[in-house]
Amino acid sequence: MSVRQLPQTLALQRQLIQQLADGKTHSGEALAQQAGISRAAIAKHISQLQQIGLEIFAISGKGYRLAQPLQLLDVTQMKQWQAPGSPEVLLQHLTDSTNTQLLKRLQDGQSLQKGQVIVAEAQSAGRGRRGNDWYSPFGSNLYFSIYWRLEQGIQAAMGLSLVVGIAIAKLLERRYQCPLKLKWPNDLYVNHKKLGGVLVELAGQTHADCDVVIGIGLNIQMPTGGESKINQPFTDLMQEVNSQIDRNQLVAELQHQLIQTLKHFEVYGFTDFISEFNQRNEFAEQTVQLTGGSEPQIGVCKGVDHQGGLILQQGGQLKSYFGGELSLRVKQ
Repeated sequence: MSVRQLPQTLALQRQLIQQLADGKTHSGEALAQQAGISRAAIAKHISQLQQIGLEIFAISGKGYRLAQPLQLLDVTQMKQWQAPGSPEVLLQHLTDSTNTQLLKRLQDGQSLQKGQVIVAEAQSAGRGRRGNDWYSPFGSNLYFSIYWRLEQGIQAAMGLSLVVGIAIAKLLERRYQCPLKLKWPNDLYVNHKKLGGVLVELAGQTHADCDVVIGIGLNIQMPTGGESKINQPFTDLMQEVNSQIDRNQLVAELQHQLIQTLKHFEVYGFTDFISEFNQRNEFAEQTVQLTGGSEPQIGVCKGVDHQGGLILQQGGQLKSYFGGELSLRVKQ
């Protein structure tokens, strides 16, 4: 596919998704007439949409329909929910990674406003910690990245992923009465299953201004078959709450919550967030194992210290551990 064809293809596919979003059955002939292409071309586009995670059923003799109605992200609707003066939200149909897109803008010398957000309907190269893939099916979840700048330098980012987790937890608790737990250093849990994760990426110097890109992946309504793509127990908001999830409202409210939380973090640092993390600590008082360092560390999880380090009780002593390569697991 040529570069010239790509935007036209994406526009046509978005048109198809908008037509199918009501969850009703649409004939291939009607879709072809509306798009001005052949039924064979429609079938090809449907196949491509299925490959990016859309559950579309092909019903012999009738046409196509989505497994369930779909609410598309819409910048106009987001603006209705945004707090006054909020930076704009950029929306992409399909991208490699929302974090990558913000980092690319920084590398290209673009000036970004603190609180600038990019969201996408799907990611082809979504990332988790330690280079792990992040399963990003179309229109099912929230793929969200926000830009921030820390004038105090990289050292001021200690504990930042935990602060972001707390901000998300407070919003979901307030909006949906959904009690979140946090797994150090960056995972969101509900009922002992993973709901989402945070990926903080930094660009700057130790004692100079530091650009920060914060990526958030949040499961909203995972499609059937997600189990085959994810290697751990997971859940989504639709399973956990008794209300409909408006993704456009959620994007706007998450942006506002993060801006307010990050402003507080800039002034007071991580100290003000210690008790909030410890109240939501998924593995509080459990014997856990830290892996990824030179050797596994086993101890009782006692929460976090004033820098966001994980405190383990080992042999009667309390020790703090840091480092982006550490992963936390319950000791079996």
